[in-house]
Amino acid sequence: MKIIHKRTGKIIAHDARIANTTLSRMKGLMFIDKMDGFDALILDPGNSIHNCFVRFSLDVIFVNNKYEVVKIIRDFKPWRFSWIYFRATKVIELQAGSLIKEIKESDVVEVQGV
Repeated sequence: MKIIHKRTGKIIAHDARIANTTLSRMKGLMFIDKMDGFDALILDPGNSIHNCFVRFSLDVIFVNNKYEVVKIIRDFKPWRFSWIYFRATKVIELQAGSLIKEIKESDVVEVQGV
């Protein structure tokens, strides 16, 4: 799946995976050294995350059902917990430093190939 920033047309992720089962959402990115073969993970549903047992920092986008950006966290370090963002319904996780600088809260992202 591809994730695109609607306002600029820039690609946020070329090969996103989705975690939409209880087990896949619980495991998330834990116990891996890097995102190998994909560049983003979409947690659906989700409105908060932790970074326990994740070995690298993340850039995180919380979005609602319309894929409007609710919150952005850059460089979310291991062993941290996010707040609960009640307006968010999905979370997009990317390797830290890979999120485009132009994105801001209230922007819209598009997920293609769902």
